[in-house]
Amino acid sequence: MKQVIACGRMLWLLWHLVVGVTIVLLRFSRFSPEQQQMRVQVWAQALLRILGVSLRIVGSPPAQGPVLLVANHISWLDIPVLHATRYCRFVSKSDVQSWPLLGTLASAAGTLYLERSSRREAQRMVHQLQQALQRNEVLALFPEGTTGDGRTLRPFYPNLLQAAIACDAPVQPLGLRFVDKASGRISFAPSYTDDEILLVSLWRTLCAPPIEAVVHFGPPEHAQGRDRRAWSRDLQQAVDRLRQG
Repeated sequence: MKQVIACGRMLWLLWHLVVGVTIVLLRFSRFSPEQQQMRVQVWAQALLRILGVSLRIVGSPPAQGPVLLVANHISWLDIPVLHATRYCRFVSKSDVQSWPLLGTLASAAGTLYLERSSRREAQRMVHQLQQALQRNEVLALFPEGTTGDGRTLRPFYPNLLQAAIACDAPVQPLGLRFVDKASGRISFAPSYTDDEILLVSLWRTLCAPPIEAVVHFGPPEHAQGRDRRAWSRDLQQAVDRLRQG
């Protein structure tokens, strides 16, 4: 029975993606920036409902920018969860831009793309993030650089924190986790590791018992004299505490 429900949700999800891309291609550019942000958030909230994922927010999301959010990275689902919580611009690997449907939606949502193999590209991204923070934007970054299984936290890459240091912008740590609502235990259904196919993780999520996405915001903080490496270590510890509740 659960496979039948999952198939229905999969078709509903595909329709939701097609509708989203259609709006982006035909109407999105006519909206004001505020309207675009609102539509991204509403679209993400609808996506979670389709997947059978509820949302619980602990702490206070940023009311406005400038702020750089840093979070642990578990799944492809992390991005719509954070968008459903509060619109923000993500830093993502450059190959996402070429993904069918998803790349179009990610670009419309203001995603900043990073080619990780280039040191010069990292310097360009720091400059781009600094400019965005100076425009009072809300940005989001996964400093682990890739998804994990949700059991442990990978070391944080510190380079992009230089943008917040350069313009003395606050960084707000947050912890993500997915919970099986029936048992109250951590759900690993949405996890998406490097050696896994996206559709496998998606199907596992659709077939899982009801899931609650918990987003735990910590207080924003400034560098206060720390260099990016020291600040990165402190933020990693903060995110580790937040993701565990």
